[in-house]
Amino acid sequence: MKIKSLSALRVWDSRGRPTIEVCITTQSGITGRAIAPAGASTGSGEAVDRRDGGSFLGGYDVLDAVHAVRTEIADALIGHDVRDQEAIDRALEQCDGTPNFARLGGNATIATSMAVAQAAAAHQPLWSHLLGETQTDVMLPVPEIQIFGGGAHAAGQMDLQDFMVVPFGAESFAQAMEWTAHIYHTAGAFLDEKSLRFGVADEGGYWPVFGSNEEAIEALLSVIERAGFCPNTQVGMSIDVAASQFFENGLYNLARDKCQLAPDEWYGTVRGWLDRYPIKMIEDPFDETDLERHRRFTQENGHRAQVVGDDLLVTHVDRVEKAAALGACNTLLCKPNQAGTVSRAKQAADAARRAGWDVVVSARSGESEDVSIVHFVIGWQMRQLKVGSFSRSERMAKWNEVLRIEQSLGARAHYAGGDVLGKFVRT
Repeated sequence: MKIKSLSALRVWDSRGRPTIEVCITTQSGITGRAIAPAGASTGSGEAVDRRDGGSFLGGYDVLDAVHAVRTEIADALIGHDVRDQEAIDRALEQCDGTPNFARLGGNATIATSMAVAQAAAAHQPLWSHLLGETQTDVMLPVPEIQIFGGGAHAAGQMDLQDFMVVPFGAESFAQAMEWTAHIYHTAGAFLDEKSLRFGVADEGGYWPVFGSNEEAIEALLSVIERAGFCPNTQVGMSIDVAASQFFENGLYNLARDKCQLAPDEWYGTVRGWLDRYPIKMIEDPFDETDLERHRRFTQENGHRAQVVGDDLLVTHVDRVEKAAALGACNTLLCKPNQAGTVSRAKQAADAARRAGWDVVVSARSGESEDVSIVHFVIGWQMRQLKVGSFSRSERMAKWNEVLRIEQSLGARAHYAGGDVLGKFVRT
């Protein structure tokens, strides 16, 4: 199980941009392969992708990162046992020498780290390898699925970034997918009926231009109800605010609403949405530097919704522990490529669970056919999964992978739905 060779290849992600694929081969001939994703909306503290710069391919080429894997990373890892993920990930950290993988590139390190995990699984599914043989019942995650896209995912047509559904009341993951399909197509018919101009955002959701951000929230609620579901007991609402994306010079600049709000005014606006709508999840409601308002908001509203930290936490164990000590947030959005290695992502997720938080394992806007995160969320038993919308093959590949795992488990499969969001009951 020792690493014999590493190879790297420039491949292409769902936005048609270059990314990196790494293949690990062991001395016994076992291989593990993984592709690095990339985010559009990024937190300031996350691992840094290595891009070539310049004008060719918009500066997004990854040939330098590919070279780093073939040379420095290969030299550092050949001979390591793939079953010792933590030792290999520490070797990657030492080889890079920066806190955020800025030298070798977080895209090079996460592709390598995930490929190691795949190789370590050998002749069994990665989720089964991570879970171990002692587990009887296996928990399947609740999906969080984009219906309307905004923010960085839709060229800023709406200020808020994601308007999502969470089918927590389903009895199985398969039924959750069935419900989502009906909601997704109901949303398309709704937009046609309202004559709202729309395209498809980069994560596969519709890209409508509503008159205001609140109108988009109202539309999401209408679509859920029009599809025949109760937002309080069956299909919840989730909003990714991504507030750091429109916070500038001390103000929240809402282009769609044509206004600028001071932090306390913005706090009241977001609090009002939770008062008026049955929102069960709200992500990054304030700027990533504003721990105090995250703390106050969680204290006042954490009993009625998950307060999810993404840009605030960037899948970093120290940030999670600091936020948990303050009571800022009650849920971590865990993005392995934000962390730079599988081990760092797991450390952040474990810290969140020690604090009594929930964890949502998440893909990125620039994705591929790689389904590793499905195996992480099930193998780590993290209960929630966010990969974008209900269209585009790079998204559907991941939803379909969960369906295959559910079928293979049979009676051992337990859908986590009500366990996670059923406690947030609103009148």
